[in-house]
Amino acid sequence: MTTPAVKKIICIIGTRPEVIKMAPVIRALRDDGRFRLTVLCSGQHRDLLAPLLKWFDIAVDDNLAVMTEGQSLAMLTSRLMASFESHFSAAQPDLVMAQGDTTTVMCAALTSFYLRIPFAHVEAGLRSFDMDNPFPEELNRVVASRLARFHFCPTRRAAQNVLAEGAAPAAVHITGNTVIDALHFTTAALQRDTRPGRAHEMLLTAHRRENFGTPLENVFRAVRQLCDEFPRLSVLYPVHPNPNVSKPAHALLGNHPQITLTEPLSYPELVRAMQNARFILTDSGGIQEEAPALGKPVLVLRTVTERPEAVELGVAKLVGTDTGIIVAECRRLLTDNAYYETMAQGGSPYGDGHAAERIAQVLRDQL
Repeated sequence: MTTPAVKKIICIIGTRPEVIKMAPVIRALRDDGRFRLTVLCSGQHRDLLAPLLKWFDIAVDDNLAVMTEGQSLAMLTSRLMASFESHFSAAQPDLVMAQGDTTTVMCAALTSFYLRIPFAHVEAGLRSFDMDNPFPEELNRVVASRLARFHFCPTRRAAQNVLAEGAAPAAVHITGNTVIDALHFTTAALQRDTRPGRAHEMLLTAHRRENFGTPLENVFRAVRQLCDEFPRLSVLYPVHPNPNVSKPAHALLGNHPQITLTEPLSYPELVRAMQNARFILTDSGGIQEEAPALGKPVLVLRTVTERPEAVELGVAKLVGTDTGIIVAECRRLLTDNAYYETMAQGGSPYGDGHAAERIAQVLRDQL
């Protein structure tokens, strides 16, 4: 019997969410003798990755370090394309794999297409159907899906989206979302850590590009108004280092006795903060997936979402960035216990914690 050739796979990471969601896949593939795995970091997030890599026990084989100060999306795209082309051409992988909707992912998919290398898209099929929300992520994931050989979709709806766009049915696989794998890994580890986390009624995370300026200021005014209305309300806000976020955050929320502004939390600290919060106010994509699994109501600071399953389940609600709407919805969670319980019912529509195992099995069978 002929022994199958070992397949060379490049797993791409570049941002903090990509590390969280690719870590379970990397861990599932790295000890399998049928694959020779390389972890390539684009460096799209520079200072936020090292603690995550240590937490998940992931080693980076090469870092392209593409980020420069004040870099535009066009400049980032051009640097990524050139760097990926050089690296892929030298490595000659059998597969390139990336997750999600960042510029790193879009450039990896397009470079793979140009070099005729199969591309696998983890978390495929999410759609808001609005190219401006989120920006530029909606374009990035549409491009990645159009070029992918393997579509690893977190939900049935996501699979239907890529099928509607012309993907071959045999290339579409419903796996669940790997973020639930990462969350299960982390909550299990935190159970062994008896140190208490910081308890706050509201956890706030806000950083999206489309919310820069007035929308973000409206969010911060709503939070301050809520603190004035509810003197016992405590708020924890890990502030993104981007000046478009940090400057208005400190200007509008700083020095308030009920609001704690911190540096970005490590992933285990963030999970602990979610566990300890009564509810979560966020524009994050990943937290829309994690919060329901933890039984935490989540109010989404966006007008559209590519993750509608939690909204339909009743455990997440779109509130946009209108100050009045945010205040009204938070007030309801703070004062109406019956309503709170309906949103805190828990249950995740995004997976069972075994997505990475399913992805690895598909690659064993089909690559």
